Amino acid sequence: MKENTKRMLADHFSATHIAYMALFTALAFVVTFLEFPIFPAAPYLKLDFANVFFMIEGFIFGPVEAVVSIGIKELLCLMKSSSGGVGELANFLMSTAYIILPSILYRFKKGRWWVAVGLVMACVLQIAVSLPVNRYINFPFFMGDGAASMFAEAWPFVLAFNAIKSVVISVIVFVIYKPLSRLIKATRNKLEKKRTDPPADA
Repeated sequence: MKENTKRMLADHFSATHIAYMALFTALAFVVTFLEFPIFPAAPYLKLDFANVFFMIEGFIFGPVEAVVSIGIKELLCLMKSSSGGVGELANFLMSTAYIILPSILYRFKKGRWWVAVGLVMACVLQIAVSLPVNRYINFPFFMGDGAASMFAEAWPFVLAFNAIKSVVISVIVFVIYKPLSRLIKATRNKLEKKRTDPPADA
């Protein structure tokens, strides 16, 4: 059991993996400074493109590395947070919901068709998760006692915002997937070869 755990940790957190995870996390963190609202009536709903990097990372390495990178990015966001971590927790849950199914699916099914299927699943899951996350995490913190009534008025904006955000990010991922597919394939093959090669002293 201990050996299996050590092997799993070594596979997911090798020096190469950690270097790539640091790169994707840094890129995702930088683009959070470029976030902007898309609904004047709900300026607290801001669009950013961090999930583009996490989805590509999920395709290359799988869901474990991508979810860890999301967590690290949200910890970094605490430095500029005004919510004491509440907003970061909500973002973590929604970003994880977005990348989890496509990154798992891609482990078994490759190609543009399956990427498209995975991205559709990602949009549906993020939209579904966004409603309870905002109702029970974001709105109670930001709106206080008026959270329930405010959410009753604002939920269409929450729904529309997450639909727009997930679809826009999915379109970007789908467009850049093909040019990056060779890199993804080469990186995955190289990493998988390292996992299966016997030790040098074997």
